[in-house]
Amino acid sequence: MGERETWTTEEFGSSHAGAVGVLLADGSVPAPVFFGMSSGAGGQSVSQWSVYDGGSAHGPRAAELRAVCSCGWNGPEHRLDWDAIGERRLVEAADGTADTCLEDWDVHTAEVEQSAIPLPETVTALLAQLQEEIEKLAKTSPLAAVRAARRLEVTAVQVGYWPAHDARRDTTAEQAAAALGLDEDAARKLMARFGGWSPYR
Repeated sequence: MGERETWTTEEFGSSHAGAVGVLLADGSVPAPVFFGMSSGAGGQSVSQWSVYDGGSAHGPRAAELRAVCSCGWNGPEHRLDWDAIGERRLVEAADGTADTCLEDWDVHTAEVEQSAIPLPETVTALLAQLQEEIEKLAKTSPLAAVRAARRLEVTAVQVGYWPAHDARRDTTAEQAAAALGLDEDAARKLMARFGGWSPYR
């Protein structure tokens, strides 16, 4: 996978990293485009959607753009009208299409959040209130806000310890990942961090 711009959410991180994906006219996904260094060996592989303009120095010409996610989800295809694009740079001509892909991915992450295990409204409200209070505190006393954030961090570790152990005993890795909205590796590491065991055992 070549380098490209990706999107993540605070809660789901790399488990649901999104990007603009490219499809060619035959429906295939193109390989990353290699940009060699002007002097010496080496270079960089790039799969950013905007390099697929069919130019002689770049890769093949994109036929469609779609949102893609590291979890394997793909969004709907959005066709590129090359007659309308003409001689304009793809990064400018299809910027609106790329924004539509981001919106599609936003819908996907909202669905992931909906499918995760729900939190009681009281807990959600308390967390939102606590965040608001710490942000208010930061305006008058940044150090006090840092201390509050640190206390919150300590509290999270304390209250998460036994639930992590109970969940490890009572659920499979697949069930835990689905409930948390994460991939199995990320869920395993999260549970290990709260439970205080090695994620590699």
